[in-house]
Amino acid sequence: MKKGIQLLLALVIIGLIYVIAVQIHTPLSFDKQMKVRNAAVIAKLKDIRTAERAFKGKYQHFTDNFDTLINFVLTDSIEFEFKLVDEDDSVGMAKLKKSGKKNVEKRYVNAIDTIFSPRKLTAEDIKNLRYIPYTDNMEFLLEANNIVTESKVEIPVVECRAPYKAYLDTVAFRQQIINLIDDQVNNFGKYAGLKFGSLEGGNNEAGNWE
Repeated sequence: MKKGIQLLLALVIIGLIYVIAVQIHTPLSFDKQMKVRNAAVIAKLKDIRTAERAFKGKYQHFTDNFDTLINFVLTDSIEFEFKLVDEDDSVGMAKLKKSGKKNVEKRYVNAIDTIFSPRKLTAEDIKNLRYIPYTDNMEFLLEANNIVTESKVEIPVVECRAPYKAYLDTVAFRQQIINLIDDQVNNFGKYAGLKFGSLEGGNNEAGNWE
């Protein structure tokens, strides 16, 4: 009888140790996964934002279509102004002035070769911009519009989103993700995920991680 009680107590202790270990390990594992996956999603969002800004620079509006955005990066070009002569070069400037030419020349550069500089993205990288990391090719939610501000000025706006539940492990960390989303939405009134830009007003395409 005594041995039976001792065995039962031992099993209870082992069970308690296991429960405590899980309670400690699970949040730590979730935090680690969230940090790694957030970093990958943010990197993609930054590239999408860079492409959107370049697109707007040329066409004066954002696009809500990934096919259009990707085609722009892969096949379109951007106009740049280059100085023909260094302004500190007095001899060169004198010759330029004598020729009647302006010290500016417009040139077109392939979008993919310049907008991500100094990084070099491949065509495959560009084609995959639409997909949220750690998902089965789920696309970022991309929206664009023109809105009128309080000062009656029409401005283009864009918003690109990746919800937490799309790229975090909702099976292994179900309760942690429920708590995270509830905290973001109900306690802080924020979007439950990562995003840049806003359809409510111009915010310079700021990211909510910044």
